[in-house]
Amino acid sequence: MRGSGSAGMQGITRVTMWGDTVFEGGAAQGLVEQCDYVYTRLLPGWGAGRFRRRAQAWLTSGADWPGRPEMKLLIFGASGATGRALVSAALAEGHLVTAFVRTPRKLAISHDRLSVIVGDVADCKAVEGAIAGHDAVLSCLGVGVPLKHDAAVIAGIGFIVEAMQRSGPTRLIYQSFLGVRDSRRQLGPLLGGIVVPLVLRHEAADHEAKERLIAQSGLDWTIVRPPKLGNGPAIGRFRHGHGIRARSLLPTLARADVAAFMLDQVSDKTYSRTAVALLP
Repeated sequence: MRGSGSAGMQGITRVTMWGDTVFEGGAAQGLVEQCDYVYTRLLPGWGAGRFRRRAQAWLTSGADWPGRPEMKLLIFGASGATGRALVSAALAEGHLVTAFVRTPRKLAISHDRLSVIVGDVADCKAVEGAIAGHDAVLSCLGVGVPLKHDAAVIAGIGFIVEAMQRSGPTRLIYQSFLGVRDSRRQLGPLLGGIVVPLVLRHEAADHEAKERLIAQSGLDWTIVRPPKLGNGPAIGRFRHGHGIRARSLLPTLARADVAAFMLDQVSDKTYSRTAVALLP
């Protein structure tokens, strides 16, 4: 599916092509409506809305579909499982991606629109040098040492925030986890009442500290709180919001779905300066 033509220029009609068929003016909007109907039937919920936002943006941009690289994105924690899913999703959507990693061999992704910076988030100079020139920053930085506090990663988030405050960009998407701060009650009695406060207390405390740094930064941030993560394919069917609650004892969401949602938040400001929960 490709589009050609220009919008906003007097005397020029927006032209949309579907195969060998040419749609002019309002017919292009009709094309989006037809596609939206199909996506709503095949992939109800978030998937249809996501497609519709991209299609509407395309209609007004004058760009080809799916478009040339739209943004320059910097991803911290890119070599982790969710980070790799996020890098792949961003490349698939045509973005220019910079992956900030400590161990490049773990990234295992090669692409002509992918640049790799080898560094440590605990190195403030390396972080500041990486951030300049990007349109948005996304972080999948987890806990370096499971079941223990990780002061280095907390400091790294602080360096990211400070560098963004000095040299831009202002849009920051951060992956936390459901169970941090006021989201614990959304998990139910087993996870929220026992597992998080007893087993995952150090991880929760670290993420809480990082969330606090971000919330006080003055940046245009969104904190994404998924439940337990799995490695299955994206299905596009999940809930997101502030007051949603788990429907099972051990809710699990695919990393690919979380990555796609995080990527959407770069341009979708629905959850700007809030923490949003994701649940199946």
